[in-house]
Amino acid sequence: MTFTEEHIILACKAAIEAGKDIMHVYNNESFDVDFKSDDSPLTKADLRAHERIMSFLEQTNFPVLSEEGAHAPYEDRRNWQQLWVVDPLDGTKEFIKRNGEFTVNIAFIENKAPLFGVIYVPAQETLYIGGKNIPAGKLQNALNHSLGSLQDLLDKCENMTSNTLPEEHTIVASRSHLSEETEAFIAERQSKFGKVNTVSMGSSLKICLVAENKAHVYPRYAPTMEWDTAAGHAIAIGAGKELIDYETKSPMQYNREQLRNNWFIVE
Repeated sequence: MTFTEEHIILACKAAIEAGKDIMHVYNNESFDVDFKSDDSPLTKADLRAHERIMSFLEQTNFPVLSEEGAHAPYEDRRNWQQLWVVDPLDGTKEFIKRNGEFTVNIAFIENKAPLFGVIYVPAQETLYIGGKNIPAGKLQNALNHSLGSLQDLLDKCENMTSNTLPEEHTIVASRSHLSEETEAFIAERQSKFGKVNTVSMGSSLKICLVAENKAHVYPRYAPTMEWDTAAGHAIAIGAGKELIDYETKSPMQYNREQLRNNWFIVE
């Protein structure tokens, strides 16, 4: 099957509609927090967003690998040359803290590489898109815009690569996961560049900061899953950046047998 511009617009609409469901819970409802087998938190906002996204993506006939969905065994997935990789609510810890730094992530993967990604930030009504041959763009006040053709969407977006990198070497670090290795990386960059600025951010917004030239690099020496990075990786590609697997020294691949990512660097 061929991945088309119509699929891109559908994914953007799915992300925005899921964001509306998330914000309804965020603003109007109390919610309990459950914990999955890996001790990661789960709320009804995660599940509602998953259901909303699936209602869109099931129309495409491409298989879906979602954090909150049933995960097909690798014996089946290994034959998937094309698929959606979805995190309905990335940054559930940030959602629970009510700091606004959570996202909806939808990526399209072809032959293990990100072809397209959309990240929607519900609390900011901001949409990020990008991918292979799709320039990275940022659409603010997304709820006030109708989504027509891809070109129309790109025309409405800010060109993220037009931003100038900060003069001071800026490193993105996780607010919830700062490892000893990350601290060592920061120290190494300090010895190389002198004074270094660190910026903390939740969810896939860390990748977006590098993609829109608000930071030089994002080192991740802590656990993540494929759905945490696939959409951001695509957007980084659209911005002329890359997400490099620490072990293979090559771009991160997706739909692997082990869904947990190796450490990586976005630069």
